[in-house]
Amino acid sequence: ESPEDVVIGREELKERLERMLGPGANDIWASTFHSCCARILRRDIDKLGYSTSFTIYDTADSERVVKDVLKEKNIDDKAFPPKTVLGYISRAKDALKLASDYEEECKRTGDYRLQRIASIYTEYEKRLKAANALDFDDLILQTVILLQKEEEVRSYYQRKFRYVLVDEYQDTNNLQYRLASLLAGGYENLCVVGDDDQSIYRFRGATIENILSFEGQYKGCRTIRLEQNYRSTQNILKAANSVIQNNQGRKGKELWTQHGEGDKLQLYTAMNQDDEARYVASEILSGYSDGRHWKDFAVLYR
Repeated sequence: ESPEDVVIGREELKERLERMLGPGANDIWASTFHSCCARILRRDIDKLGYSTSFTIYDTADSERVVKDVLKEKNIDDKAFPPKTVLGYISRAKDALKLASDYEEECKRTGDYRLQRIASIYTEYEKRLKAANALDFDDLILQTVILLQKEEEVRSYYQRKFRYVLVDEYQDTNNLQYRLASLLAGGYENLCVVGDDDQSIYRFRGATIENILSFEGQYKGCRTIRLEQNYRSTQNILKAANSVIQNNQGRKGKELWTQHGEGDKLQLYTAMNQDDEARYVASEILSGYSDGRHWKDFAVLYR
């Protein structure tokens, strides 16, 4: 998610809440995981040895620090690209492994490459701590550590949040799962919304198991399937149902609509991306030649 998307989404949600609830909406935290954690840490991160005036490093800042570490250690950044190294560090943090733990683990593997990455992680963590800075992963990691270690802080937020709602739950990772569980640990009123057939962020550490195993983790929960579609026609949904029913590891659902059958779909199997582009362009040009307007066409892609 881009920072712009986060801001727009959060502000729109707040406006909707204000229209529905009036001034009472100000007591509701409507935020991303990261902004929620930043708010918690601004209040209590001093208990973990940081100043509450900590700086938040973006991706470019993190890459710069890793580049500096590579240069100091005389490590070739072509053999150890900063983005790749940060990917390993991010996965370690998602598994709740601080640099010292990760370094010990990598030593036991005997893998030279992992050992070098672990040493970079150790120096990276030292530099961020010295600068009183957190990266995006740290925002959630340090919040989870804070809530796990400090009973007073944990109790405060568990009493504060009577209900916890998490959207797009299929795209949460291990740290986000732990955070939601900790915050909802008081009243145990946790509601998650998600679609197991739309999990697309595995490459960023998301684990679909969070939503697939929810009923097993929270006994007595209620599952509500939202199968009615308000945008598409039935022919489109039939095609979608036929595709997603082949997904492995899913709860299963049958999408339907009151919009009628609609036009039949036309399927074209392209040889490659260039063939696909040529086909789309030729269809648009053909339609335009037949008297349609440019505004009559839309190309959807994901």
